[in-house]
Amino acid sequence: MSPTETDGDTETDVVRLCGELIRFDTTNWGGGRARGERACTEFVADTLRTAGWQPEILARPDAPERTNLLLRVAGSEPELPGVLVQGHLDVVPAEAEQWTHDPFAGEVADGYLYGRGAQDMKDACAMSLSTLLQWARDGVRPRRDVLFAFVADEEDTGAYGAEWLVDRYPDRFAGIGCTIGESGGHCEALRTTTGEAVHLYPVACAERGSMHLRLTAHGASGHGSRPTGADAISRLLAAVTRLREYRWPLHLAPVVRAQLTESACALELPAEVVTDLAATDEATAEVAVRAVIAALGDDAGPLPWTIRASATLTMLNAGYKVNVIPGAATAEFDVRCPPGFVDQLDTTLAELIGPRQGGALAWEHSTYQPPVAAPLDGPWLAAIRRVIGEFDPLGTVIPGCLGGGTDAKAFARIGIPGYGFTPLGPDPDGRRSEGQHGVDERVPVASLVTGQQMLRRFLETV
Repeated sequence: MSPTETDGDTETDVVRLCGELIRFDTTNWGGGRARGERACTEFVADTLRTAGWQPEILARPDAPERTNLLLRVAGSEPELPGVLVQGHLDVVPAEAEQWTHDPFAGEVADGYLYGRGAQDMKDACAMSLSTLLQWARDGVRPRRDVLFAFVADEEDTGAYGAEWLVDRYPDRFAGIGCTIGESGGHCEALRTTTGEAVHLYPVACAERGSMHLRLTAHGASGHGSRPTGADAISRLLAAVTRLREYRWPLHLAPVVRAQLTESACALELPAEVVTDLAATDEATAEVAVRAVIAALGDDAGPLPWTIRASATLTMLNAGYKVNVIPGAATAEFDVRCPPGFVDQLDTTLAELIGPRQGGALAWEHSTYQPPVAAPLDGPWLAAIRRVIGEFDPLGTVIPGCLGGGTDAKAFARIGIPGYGFTPLGPDPDGRRSEGQHGVDERVPVASLVTGQQMLRRFLETV
């Protein structure tokens, strides 16, 4: 299939399949509460069985409705490391009254496919499903083993999905050399400083760690009319203030430095910007970083948050009556750590807060998922670059780092590096995917069709 061909077979049409998946309400509220995952998984399984595939459905015994589907396609060169294509079927909640289209109708309008999950990430799941149906129809066998995973619970902890799978069934992932998943491979149409069109395709090759923080302060309790200054809230607020006012140092992980440098070159920024990105003086480097971010504009994505660690106060809890000084108080911070900064992060926290345990103020990581990073050399990213270049002559692949996290962290725990590659090609009228986790989530139909062709080509040629 050439880059310009479209697949007219309605049985394998990626837009129809994506609409079908959207029509399953697979809302994940978190805390173990979700719906629709089994029904959606069974639809995928039935569709695959009709085409002759034999998928496997797996679920925790205590949560039979939280289902996952695995299907391994044997390659013609089984000695090569395989590829895991993973996508999640659950979605975040949608407030239907705010939408102009029913979030679970999968409607096509104005060149877009609308619905919760259209961008995150039932589009990618539909691409995988369409590719499998086309392979069955055409008798295609990829070079490498390709393991497809349609998982639950990515929008919460992964405890019913990827995290559970790698703990309970690590053997299913034997021989896998890399995984591709969400957060990358979409077209961002920009112009260089000389006005020439350029299409940037960010590919997540790393993720900041989620190392959330809980502070607990203890102090003298008593009557609210008799403050002593040695109470829990005062101690907690002093530590919270130090942490909130601290400016984390610039830390450019190799993948972030590559993203900045390659973006600057693609946009034809002045040569001194590229030179200054490598400066050892933090102030000089920061000016160059800001120049690249400004040039990228709205397409900078998570880049402004991946150049350093961050600690964001999100929760405070103390007291039970207005005239009583409580004996304990807690604060929680959403802490994110770039690759290569873990030791410095904990050292800094100890300097700002004090010892972890034993005093009137203690702290701990309530969530501890360290940062991950995949190789920037080797066959995987090179194959992504090759496929993008084949389909889009204006395309330039830019490696990058996510500010948050995906299921890639789960697979990294068993030694599988991850790349964010759910390709979406350019829309001829400039439409773009919008509304992820928001209102009127949508994906351009043309981008979805081209994206499926890109995915198929990648899996057949990598």
